[in-house]
Order: sequence, then C-alpha cells, then structure tokens
Amino acid sequence: MQGFVKIKSGSYRNQEVKDEVFPLIKQFQLGSKGGYITVDGTGRFGKDKIRVTVATPTDYELVDVPTTVEATDPALDEQRMTEIAERFDILNDMTKAVLNGDIRAMIVAGPPGVGKSFGIEGELERANLFDQISGRRVKSEMIKGTASALGMYKALYKYSDENSVVVFDDCDSILLDDVCLNLLKGALDSGKKRRISWLADSHSLRNEGIPDQFDFKGGVIFITNLKFDQMKSQKTRDHLDAIQSRCHYLDLTLDTMHDKILRIKQIARTGELFADFDFDQLDQDLIIDFMTANQTRLREVSLRMAIKIAQLKKSFPLKWEALAKTTCMKAGA
Repeated sequence: MQGFVKIKSGSYRNQEVKDEVFPLIKQFQLGSKGGYITVDGTGRFGKDKIRVTVATPTDYELVDVPTTVEATDPALDEQRMTEIAERFDILNDMTKAVLNGDIRAMIVAGPPGVGKSFGIEGELERANLFDQISGRRVKSEMIKGTASALGMYKALYKYSDENSVVVFDDCDSILLDDVCLNLLKGALDSGKKRRISWLADSHSLRNEGIPDQFDFKGGVIFITNLKFDQMKSQKTRDHLDAIQSRCHYLDLTLDTMHDKILRIKQIARTGELFADFDFDQLDQDLIIDFMTANQTRLREVSLRMAIKIAQLKKSFPLKWEALAKTTCMKAGA
C-alpha cells in the first residue's frame, strides 16, 4: 500500500505547500536547485508526479495511509453544495457580463477537472452562434494550452474590438513569464485607453499585418489552476497583485478532496453529469459512492473521472468496479 507524507513547509512552481498530505512517491533527494521530495499531486495540482521543494527532511513527515473516508455531516454537506453551486452561478453571470462588455476582465481560479471551463465555453458558444447566424465576425475565442508572449499579443490584437472577448484556459505559463504578464496587465489596465505594444522586431507580425501597438477595447477571461495568494515568489506575487487589482478575481474555493466529491454530487443532481448513460438513481449513487470510498487512490477526483467510471459501468455492468480499480486507480493503491 502506498505511503503518505505531510509536507509542513515547501513549494511547487512558486506555490506554497504547507500542512498538506500527499501520496508519497520518493523521499528526500538533493538536486541542482536544492532538496525536494516526489509526490502524487493529482488532488491539488492535477499532476500525478511532482517534485515539491523542501529545505530539509524535517520539513515533512510520513503519515498513516488513510484507509477510510472520514464521516461527514449531511447538513453541512448540503450547505457546502449550495455554496459551490452559487459560486458557479456567479461564474456564469460574470462571463455573460464580460461578453456584454459590462465587465472588462475576470480571473477564475480553481483545481482541474471541476468544470471551470465548461460554463464559460457554453456562454461563448451561444454568443458566437448569434454572430454566425447574423453573418457577423465571431467576437470571442477560447485559447487552450501553452501560449507564448508573441502568440498572446496576436490573440489580444485579434479580439481587441469592443465586445470582443479572448479566454485563456490552462495557460498558466503566462503567469510565470514577465513579457506575458506585462501584456496581460496592459490589457487589463483601468485607464480609458489600454495601449498594448510589442517593442521587439518581429517578421511574424509584419507578415500578418499586425501593428507593433494597438488600443485594446475587448474583454479577457483567464482560467487558471493556480491560486494567486499561494504563489511563493515575491516577484511573481507582485505581478499577480497588480493583475488582481485590475480585474475581478473569482476563486471557486474547491480546496479539498471532499469539496471535489461534493462538486461531483452537485452536478450529478442537476442531471447533467450522467445524462448520456440512462442510469437510474441507484446506478449514479453507486458510482459516486465508489469514488468517495476510493478518493485517495483514484488517479484524479474530477468530473472527467466520474464519466470514465460511468463508461465502464455502462459497458461492463457486472465487473465495472474491478475494471475501474485497474484503469482508474494509481498503481500500488
């Protein structure tokens, strides 16, 4: 059985890690940049193998493997699910406000796999559909994955008109790049004019007819897995504080494994999660109970994982649990 470790003081990619428990992969090692331990960061960071920087072995301790799920108060769980639903309702309302031009920019922070992008993408598709039906140019786009500074400049120019919106989803590398951060700050500036400039020579911009400066009048939504207040680098935090002061910052506050389970239950109740599977209530409860009982052993606790397990249950109704333990759980768990 896999061991667990409680990190008292450490960091991962400039984010503080303090008093948090992770499945342990490899104990303390010294690298070129100092000490670290290797853990399964799926629950917090969405990656199953990460190196958490620690100064010395005294900054962490081995803890017992959790074998059972702690008992919870049903009334408190209901209250928490209501709070989670309200946060996502706010996310949808704020997205509409950005698309309407009433709000200039928004940052959405939360762990991977909880549906941050889903609601935003739906609102963009509806807005773009109206543009397409009316024969107008589509005014919004969701950009996913790594974005270079030059790519970001081009995207901001493309959607620089009023009521245009560009959404950066899972582009956390932007927050660790000084040039990208300065471009983002320019787009979010609170002044009447938001002038964005590219001072370096670029054949690419010339070939595409993009000027080396322009006024940005559009909106920006930035979706991130990182929590701004937990970034350890002071330099990065100064940049992020400047960005946060320029726009709305919505933290979905899904900070624990239990919160993620409750989010899955909340979406299941709406009928959206298992809509394609024709399950009765008992089938849905069995899947969620399985995820709850095995939450520390699953490769990730997310809406995506719930769908994966549902697919197994649909295809293999008599042995779906055995298959889920083989294909959806971490080796040795």
